[in-house]
Amino acid sequence: MLRTELLLNRLDEIGKVLERKGNALLLLGLGSVGIELGRLDEYSDLDFFVIVAPGQTKRFIDHLDWLEETYPLAYHFKNSDVGHKIMFEDGVYGEFAIFEESELESAVYPEGRIVWKAPLYKNEAIAKSVKSFPRIKSLSVDYSLNEALTNLYVGLCRYARGEKLSATRFVEGYALNSIISALHLLEPEVDYYPDPFGNERRVEKIYPEFSKRLEKMIQGYDRVPESAIHILQYLEEVFPVNKRVSTEIRNLAKR
Repeated sequence: MLRTELLLNRLDEIGKVLERKGNALLLLGLGSVGIELGRLDEYSDLDFFVIVAPGQTKRFIDHLDWLEETYPLAYHFKNSDVGHKIMFEDGVYGEFAIFEESELESAVYPEGRIVWKAPLYKNEAIAKSVKSFPRIKSLSVDYSLNEALTNLYVGLCRYARGEKLSATRFVEGYALNSIISALHLLEPEVDYYPDPFGNERRVEKIYPEFSKRLEKMIQGYDRVPESAIHILQYLEEVFPVNKRVSTEIRNLAKR
């Protein structure tokens, strides 16, 4: 059986067990096992919500017999008050959360696919959050690219001081994050399942031209100055970079 089939079948089986157990109302598949089935592949995992009857959340969070009956668990870790990260004995990994219907009324979550629902449960609209996601894309090229520029400077100062881990995060993390948040203002986007929680997700498909440069922008712990120069060069191509700041960045990189 293909991995993709295994994942979808496992989710269907979870729904069948929930139906037998009772007190569950709806199973909602999210992400690549949700409405984004077009990107499901052999590296996908199970991401799902279970909506339960009032007063039943603790039962489903604290006792995972409903999962064990689906397939034996090799690992589980309660990573939040509402759910677990899990791995089944056959290597299928997943993350889930348990909610009552009322708890999702004020929540922000991605639209899901109804995998199973109790016959008498009618609220199919719960598959989609009524609240909008907070904005993660920048509205200002000026703000984001100046933020990236200053991240390069601070990062290289820390590198010169010997704080190489912090430098790596500033240059290859924060600076790049700022640029990626504004990429939609700098080059055409490919419409490929944008993630409302993280601009870096699927950036290689959404911004293929920029992604060709990433290898030189992320050279690692011992090559932070080299990464910084390539990021600076990109900034200078797309934005009127302050000459004094760029000179200081280059001088720091040479050290």
